[in-house]
Amino acid sequence: MKTSRDVSAFRPANLLENDPDDDIIVMVWHRDNEDTLILLGWERTDTLESKVKTQDAYFGEKPETLAHLAARPINELQELGLNTAHMNQKPQNPFNPGDRVVKAEDSDAAVAVVVEVLPPEQDVNLYGQTLDGEAVSITFPNMLNDGPGNWREIHPTKLASYCDDQEIKLYTYKHTNLEYAENPFTPGDYVIKSDYDDPDLAVVLEVTDDEDRDITVSFHKHLEQEFGEQIDIPPADLSSRCDEAGIKSYSYKHDELNFKHQY
Repeated sequence: MKTSRDVSAFRPANLLENDPDDDIIVMVWHRDNEDTLILLGWERTDTLESKVKTQDAYFGEKPETLAHLAARPINELQELGLNTAHMNQKPQNPFNPGDRVVKAEDSDAAVAVVVEVLPPEQDVNLYGQTLDGEAVSITFPNMLNDGPGNWREIHPTKLASYCDDQEIKLYTYKHTNLEYAENPFTPGDYVIKSDYDDPDLAVVLEVTDDEDRDITVSFHKHLEQEFGEQIDIPPADLSSRCDEAGIKSYSYKHDELNFKHQY
């Protein structure tokens, strides 16, 4: 069994170099700052030799299978044994960490952020009853805004750890009780107008109920010029601070904008 905090240790070439005499290598990632062990899988050594030759010939140094390991659904070390059928279940849950969602069939529901998607084999209890379906943990942007860092610059797969560290409250829903938000934006979000050839990065200042132009933004470069590279302003205060500083703002319909993540 190969355990490591550094995911690069699981590259085929590194596995062969460090454990050439093993017949089968079980790979377990030790997640930083946590006690969690995440089972990545296993490989036969003779198969690794073929993979190394293929990657050298066609892919170079970019094994994409190691990207965003924390997003994988198995979030604890499972005992390898005869009863592993549940590990092959195909989740029906469409959501991923970072998605913006609202409570289904609720016209006044606030936009929430998906923090964690629990695997289908994990039993979840809500109000003393076992949840019949796949569970999703969410929180709200205003609660994330109260944390010490800019959560929009944290990769979504690390949000669960961030919320746990900062004691940010999470709410658990059955996945069928949530739906994607039609207007996913909230103050503080990084966005661009994607139909421009070379769009400038903008920051959402305000979200309104206006049917024609419901999102107000200012360009990030103008905020940096006024407030410095570290814009330490609560998202709820961005609009008023920009007004006070005379920073020009622009209004758009939400479907004209796209997220431009900064993690």
